Amino acid sequence: MTDLKLLTYLENFITEERKNKFTEIISQRTNHFTVAVEDIFQMHNTSAVIRSCDVFGIQNAHLIEQKYGKRLDAQIAMGAQKWVTTHRYSNTNSCINTLKQQGYQIVATTPHLQATLLDDFDISPKSAFFFGTEKSGLSKEVLDKADQYLKIPMVGFTESLNISVCVAIILQQLTEKLRKSDINWHLSDQDMLKTRIEWTKNSIRSLADVLKRYNQLYN
Repeated sequence: MTDLKLLTYLENFITEERKNKFTEIISQRTNHFTVAVEDIFQMHNTSAVIRSCDVFGIQNAHLIEQKYGKRLDAQIAMGAQKWVTTHRYSNTNSCINTLKQQGYQIVATTPHLQATLLDDFDISPKSAFFFGTEKSGLSKEVLDKADQYLKIPMVGFTESLNISVCVAIILQQLTEKLRKSDINWHLSDQDMLKTRIEWTKNSIRSLADVLKRYNQLYN
């Protein structure tokens, strides 16, 4: 109830057009799938992954930053980081454990194992797709703890794609399949509310002043 009151108050500071846009977009958001990237070196690749999550309706992304630190550039992400909820981890194990506790199966994307082809992947379970660093791919830790392995079919001499390309291909195909299925893939009412609050906050310039006035009025 408190969250709903906060959202109602915050929405006074954005346009009706923006509120309607939020309603339209959030109806296509999902937590049934999520994405985790492990130790990406090139900043533009992490940013491109966040853009793909936004484009294909993935609300949460998980960034493991054990080796290279923060690798998300606001300019390259073109604002997508305002609309995708990012979670940061200092090590791989904490990310895997968090996602398993949330009911996700861990899916390692790799061309090197006897992995399931993209067309054959079962979309029914909640799935967290892990993508590895540009040169060496996923760590042994992810590969050892994965519940499933997934690969994009390829017929050329090159055996791997750029990480951002892989993410876009996998998300496009699997989210399209998901939306045509009978799976209840939409955000829960509570997740919708939390996301609406987050988006609205990100749309208000003088947010600190607005929240201060809200607290004075209602706390």
